[in-house]
Order: sequence, then C-alpha cells, then structure tokens
Amino acid sequence: MDASPAARPSDAPLVRRLRGESVDAPPSVWFMRQAGRSLPEYRAVREGTSMLESCLMPALASEITLQPVRRHGVDAGIFFSDIVVPAKLAGLEVEIVPGRGPVFASPIRTRADIDALPPLGDATEEALAPIREAVGLTVAELGATPLIGFCGAPFTVASYMVEGGPSRDHLRTRALMREDPEAWDRLASWVAELSGRFLRAQVLAGASAVQLFDSWVGSLSAEVYTRHVQRHSAAVLSAVSDLDVPRIHFGVGASHLLREMHAAGATTMGVDHRMPLDEAIRILGGDVPVQGNIDPAVLFTGEDARYAEARAVLAAGASAPEHVVNLGHGVPPETDPAVLTDLVAFLHAQSA
Repeated sequence: MDASPAARPSDAPLVRRLRGESVDAPPSVWFMRQAGRSLPEYRAVREGTSMLESCLMPALASEITLQPVRRHGVDAGIFFSDIVVPAKLAGLEVEIVPGRGPVFASPIRTRADIDALPPLGDATEEALAPIREAVGLTVAELGATPLIGFCGAPFTVASYMVEGGPSRDHLRTRALMREDPEAWDRLASWVAELSGRFLRAQVLAGASAVQLFDSWVGSLSAEVYTRHVQRHSAAVLSAVSDLDVPRIHFGVGASHLLREMHAAGATTMGVDHRMPLDEAIRILGGDVPVQGNIDPAVLFTGEDARYAEARAVLAAGASAPEHVVNLGHGVPPETDPAVLTDLVAFLHAQSA
C-alpha cells in the first residue's frame, strides 16, 4: 500500500469522485463497517480488548482500519472508531455492551444534567491525541489510498445520551425537543462541537474525506429535522469546511431528508438501500455526487443476484456528477469476507 512520492490521496479517483470531478477510471468502492466483525483477523486482534479500548489504542485502531484495505482491495479506508468515542474522551461514562451497544451510565434528562456536561477546550484537544496518532499511523501505511474520517451526527449521539442506550423509537429525545427546545439545543450544540473537534482532528492528521453518520435520523420528519437538528449537523460539517475535504452525509432510513441533510453542508450524499439511487439523484437536483447503495442483503445471495444488483446501482449512479459505490448500510457481521472481496473485484472490472 505504499505510494510513490508523486501519489497523493487527494488525487485518488475516489476522492475526486466525492468532489464531483469527472474521473476516467474503474468504479471506486468502499463499504461502511468494512473494518470489523465480518473479518476473522479483526476478531483475532481484538480478542480480550473491549470495543472502546480498541478505538483508543492507536496501533490497534490503525491495524483494524487497514485490514479490509489489504483483504478486499477497497479504494479507501474508513477510520475505525465508534460514534460514542468523543463522549468517552470528553469524560462521560459510556461503555459498549456486547449484544446491546453503547450504554451511558448517567442519561442526560434534565437541564441540570446538561449544565454538568464537561466543558470543551484545551483538555478536549489533549484527549484527542490517540485519535491523531492512530490516523497518522494509518495514512502512513495507506500511502496513495485515502482514509475517510468518521463521526456520529448530533441527533444520533445526543439520542444515545438522552435514552441512555439503544432505543427503538427515541421517545425521550423527541419529547425533549418539543417540551424544552432550548435544553435540546444546548445538548445538541455540545455534541456538535465535540464531534466537530473529533472530525477536524482526523483531517488535520491526514484523513482525505469525512463522513457524518446519522443512524437514527430517519425517525424524524423533515419539519422536525429542519427545526431542531439541521443546524447542529451543519456545525459539525462546518468544522472541516475550511480544510478542503469532501464531506459525505449519510442517514439510515432518511430518504425523505435528502435535501435537508445535503443543505447542512455535505458535498456528497450517501443514500441507503431503501431508495433507488437514480431517484435520489433526481431529488437532489442532479448536481450532487452520491454514494451507495447496494442492498446488504445481496451479500447473502448467489453471484447472479449480487452482480445484477451491483450493475443496476452503477447504472443508476451514472446520472450523478460522480458516484462512489457503497452498500446502502453497513456490512453485516455474518458476511462471508470472500463475498466482499469478489464484489470489489467485480466492480473494479466494470467500465466507469
């Protein structure tokens, strides 16, 4: 993965496509959650180490980020982290419970809870040192292959903090927005500043693009998103807007929010598998680069169905200024790694 002296990640076809530049090259592809439980080498290297510990051990986080690039030949690494890592670094008591997900010891439910959140400043920047080190180690190994930085969007992260852990309907969070919008804004602003610092640290350490990931935003209407959430996501993306890196915005089940999420400051929109890619391109006005959106279910079908889906996604993406291939959500942990490797090779063999 070493680069020649002239090769730079910012010139890589994937990064240029994220910028909307025309590229004469085979399709570019990476997968959300490509680093993780689907890889036996990941399970081996993580043995005996908790998820959050792994994220904060620079050499280990770097190795996990690099594993799928080595194995699958994808066109970018995605920084191995978790959306609650910034909260952990800020001093909140949070753990990722196996089989459940992130759990906060003290949910944020009142104005007093919000008042008690740690201040963000020099100590926050010092706490980000393991992130900067991990990114630096990774980009040194990747060479000309770009690294994509990552963080969770304010709505999803704040929802975990309010609910205390995973939630099916986010009722407490949505109730807080309505009952005390000022308190919600203060909480979301705190998360946005923290996430922005986290994202900026990755770019300054060498990441060539970023993705803002909103797992739960699909539960909101466009009106609620615009009124209560959009400006906070915009604050995160604006934290790196002066650094000239493409900014991908992706939400799960958020096809009805494509315009609103793009307006938060994204340069590229990720599209999940629930909407045809050409329809998303039309909704966005035909001038926005897109990422997506192979249905992860085809990873469990035969080759004929899988390759037909890949060809259909490539054809649908052709109407955008540029298109980076990805899944419509993350790699399921039960995925056979050989299927992903073969899918990458198939995509690279197609005409641009």
